[in-house]
Amino acid sequence: MEIQSVKFDCRHFKGDVPCKPNKLRGKKCSCDEYVKISHEILIIKLGSLGDVIRSTVLLVRLREMYPNAHITWITHFPEVLPHDGSIDLIGKFEYKAILPILNKKFDIAINLDKDKEACTLLSQVNAKVKYGFIWTDNHIADCNAAANRKLITGFFDDESKANTKSYPEEIFDICELDFKKEEPVLNLNTALVDKWKLLNQKSDGKKVIGLNTGCGNRWLTRLWPDENWKYLVFALQKAEYYPILLGGVDEDEKNKSLAQVTGAYYPGTHSLEEFIAITANCDVVVSAVSMMMHIATGLKRPLVLFNNIFNKREFEMYGRGIILEPTSGCDCFYGNTCTRERHCMLDLPVDAVFDAVKQLSAKQ
Repeated sequence: MEIQSVKFDCRHFKGDVPCKPNKLRGKKCSCDEYVKISHEILIIKLGSLGDVIRSTVLLVRLREMYPNAHITWITHFPEVLPHDGSIDLIGKFEYKAILPILNKKFDIAINLDKDKEACTLLSQVNAKVKYGFIWTDNHIADCNAAANRKLITGFFDDESKANTKSYPEEIFDICELDFKKEEPVLNLNTALVDKWKLLNQKSDGKKVIGLNTGCGNRWLTRLWPDENWKYLVFALQKAEYYPILLGGVDEDEKNKSLAQVTGAYYPGTHSLEEFIAITANCDVVVSAVSMMMHIATGLKRPLVLFNNIFNKREFEMYGRGIILEPTSGCDCFYGNTCTRERHCMLDLPVDAVFDAVKQLSAKQ
């Protein structure tokens, strides 16, 4: 048997299985699809799911700067990262993915998480240049001045409230880059998007308004009252929109109840991939700050965003969104319990939400 010369420095090289040019087209290492790796880049962004989505803005710039780089991304949520080839290796944060990384040399390594395990990983990685957060002297630390600024806003509420930069601006700063309105990139299953075009049939030509009624269980102070959702549905139906109720397992009972009372369509609970495809078929999305916010942004869907406990300047809306806050303000910055006798989210009126939907849908 003839000994084959293997090009280990090719972007297509997988190490333990045939590469795509070989698998799909029968080509070997002397082929015309050889791409020499220019840089080895590691991104560590474990969670949360929504933060992983909005961190993909950085991927856009890195691929532009280093088109022939081999990019590895380690995360808790590999299913939301783009599977279009822009990332060469997507690894879940577990031993079998981490061990090879600790035995590899990188040109650039970036950690955007302040979790101890993420910081420890970056500390142990062999890289020429590191950005973000590491672990040293038994505590989290920064790799550069911009990362230090992000640390400070996380340590002290007054610093966080005073922050004027969006999350994408902050992570670009951490990597010593200028943010040019790069957009998030999602893993979008086009077959499922086509499947859910049935919403257009159900709506009979009306604009589909996706109502994400939950906000996760971490900060329940973000919840808008069920009664308000009910009256918003009625207002949208009266104005000839087609509202649909969206959410996960935690919102299932709520959405079933709202559907029964209002007659609004509720497609039920689905996998994350299918949930993204359903959202892609909405003309406007209404949601509290949650995973849905990041999905809608990644899909370039117009978004009416409810905010009370966060600094609204953190959110990059790309000119497609309206942020609504309680008229009475909020006293519970990043709080999971309300300090008021009357919950501030009662002071976010249905009329204001309806008007925002109307304003955004008019641009569609």
